[in-house]
Amino acid sequence: MLTAVRLTPGNQPMALPDPRERALPTGPARDFRDAEIGALAHLYRGEVYRSTVWRTRLDTSTNWAVVTTGIALSATFSSAGASPLPMVLVGLIVSVFLLFEARRYRYFNVWRARARLLETDFYAPLIRGEGVRLDSGWTELLAKDYREPRYHIGFARAIGRRLRRTYAWIFVIQAIAYYGKLAIHPVPLVTLADLWERAAIGPIPGYLVVIAGVLFHGGWAVLAFATLRIEIVARRQQRSVTAMG
Repeated sequence: MLTAVRLTPGNQPMALPDPRERALPTGPARDFRDAEIGALAHLYRGEVYRSTVWRTRLDTSTNWAVVTTGIALSATFSSAGASPLPMVLVGLIVSVFLLFEARRYRYFNVWRARARLLETDFYAPLIRGEGVRLDSGWTELLAKDYREPRYHIGFARAIGRRLRRTYAWIFVIQAIAYYGKLAIHPVPLVTLADLWERAAIGPIPGYLVVIAGVLFHGGWAVLAFATLRIEIVARRQQRSVTAMG
């Protein structure tokens, strides 16, 4: 079962209750009335609209990252004597955009998960002609999510998702551009001492700058793979359980 956290910062993850452990109603099952189905249809439209709005906000921060990277590339390769420093600075700026986007993604995932639950457990059975099952736990799960709104994934997992799907490619381009700049400008690299000299930033030795860059990109790579492992474990737990996230 996926874990979820409250919509306030600083809380620890809290597991949603397993619907299989809830006592099923003993009385005869009833179907949704027409008015209730209409209300659920409007509810679904509202959740899709909210997820679309937050999807647009995600795209906005991604566009910021792409544009700033393009500006840094233009400045760095404008001439052979141009400094590679813009590629260093833009890496930090894009990291901030990634954190912004991860926060926005946690909100987006709330609306997306609700809409997806309605699609799989309400609309799909209707389309197959099976009717709506009220004893599968999805109604209680959805109702609880409305009564007690929570994030469905943690901040680290949100960063990992956005990193693997979008920002990893931006960081790869930055790294290639930075070390490519050091290798070819102002003349092709000949010795390792030339590399340290070109990478130096003011009083900071070049070898420290290069090591910091490797650790910077390596740290993002480790986070991406670590959160991917968490995702795989969470999805295995979800296979036989009605869940959100």
